[in-house]
Amino acid sequence: MTRTRALVLSLALLASACSSAAGGDPIRVGAIYPLSGSQGQGGVDEHRGVMLAAELVNDDGGVDGRPIAITSIDVAGADAAPAAVAQLDNAGIELVLGSYGSTISAPASAAAAASGMLFWETGAVGMLTDASDRGALTFRVPPTGASLGRAAIEFMSERFAPQVRGNPAGLTYAVAFVDDVYGRSVAQGAFDRLDEQGLRQVGQFAYDFRTADYDALARKIGRSGADVLFVSAYLEDGIALRRALVRNHVRLVASIGTSSSYCMPEFGETLGRDAVGLFASDKPAGGSIDPAGLLPDGAALLERASAAYRDRYGEDMSPAALAGFSAGWALFADVVPLARSSSATDVADAARAADLPLGSLPNGSGLRFGTPGSLSAGDNLAAASVIWEWVEPGHAAVVWPPSLATHAIEPMAIT
Repeated sequence: MTRTRALVLSLALLASACSSAAGGDPIRVGAIYPLSGSQGQGGVDEHRGVMLAAELVNDDGGVDGRPIAITSIDVAGADAAPAAVAQLDNAGIELVLGSYGSTISAPASAAAAASGMLFWETGAVGMLTDASDRGALTFRVPPTGASLGRAAIEFMSERFAPQVRGNPAGLTYAVAFVDDVYGRSVAQGAFDRLDEQGLRQVGQFAYDFRTADYDALARKIGRSGADVLFVSAYLEDGIALRRALVRNHVRLVASIGTSSSYCMPEFGETLGRDAVGLFASDKPAGGSIDPAGLLPDGAALLERASAAYRDRYGEDMSPAALAGFSAGWALFADVVPLARSSSATDVADAARAADLPLGSLPNGSGLRFGTPGSLSAGDNLAAASVIWEWVEPGHAAVVWPPSLATHAIEPMAIT
């Protein structure tokens, strides 16, 4: 199925309720995702996953006989988020899912909290402000950007480097990042871990993806003498920077990126052989992980969801789709049924009481949120991430952790 066709099908779901055999008054939920614009590809996939989760819960009888009914709004950028939240609030909806994009998540969650609505983040990883009321009304199910950045450096220094250098401390590191809330969040995790491990940093390269001269940026990275390059980018600028590094013959021992770029199918499809050997620290895709690494219920749910998704869309769940499905299922099947009512405050109480071990959800995650007032307030402390590697043109595989990996790590000199 082409992306254009997929987008049309997703847009057809807007402002619609999930069909269901369940009876009773519906539990009304809002969904805010970029279904168009620069983040539309990932937003569509994540929205699909959420919708599928609601559909399967409804097929199982809903929540105590009440179906989940989702009203979706296309929010292409941050400026549209507050108005979308207001529209849902005016419709009497207290539970909101979103948002795929970190630049959307921050204003959307802040607007929801100001209106006393619960915001359930299914995919965005960037920093949120105090206005989001994290852990009280805002809950983030996927790993944070900082945790993805930390995981990338840990993998490079503790798992990859020993295979290519006897002394991991002998490698030098540079970080290139898009200078916005997403890029800075992920990069900060990398900086923190580099500092903690005492690894040698030779360059920090922030850039504006709208105006960057990627050839000049690549040459600066080359002059830094970095062995390992960590990149926090979106899809188009991630591709542009990689092409510039190749064009300018910047030789690296390894390079690793994160969500929104290096792990996305379009990244590998566009770059072809120039992506081979690159790593990504991110969320897993539907067909990418070994189900033996999940708990039995998580493995069974992954098989069921993957089959339903392929039947509907003719492809496997992308990382965004699986993240949307897993987070949606956690809310609809694991949290709302334990709440005293479907109000925002009662569902928030149930979320804070949730305690699912790793491997409970089909993307390898569990569910346990940081308490309000803590540094990790509202963040899922049992969120799982993986390390991908592009092992051949157009094909990436999970290589870490061993419990979820389907392919061995292949050290390759990156040019």
